[in-house]
Amino acid sequence: MQADAKAKAGKARPCPVCGKPATDASRPFCSERCRDVDLNRWLSGSYAIPGKEDDQDAD
Repeated sequence: MQADAKAKAGKARPCPVCGKPATDASRPFCSERCRDVDLNRWLSGSYAIPGKEDDQDAD
């Protein structure tokens, strides 16, 4: 099982914001800037999980 974890860790994934290689200090991002951009997207509601509206009248 440790070999699988090392194999996954060895694969470099690109930054989810800009696509540049990720750095160890800001993983999974390439920089603090991309980290802040991602945080802003979460806080502003850009990232949302779609779902069904609850039917309040059914009670």
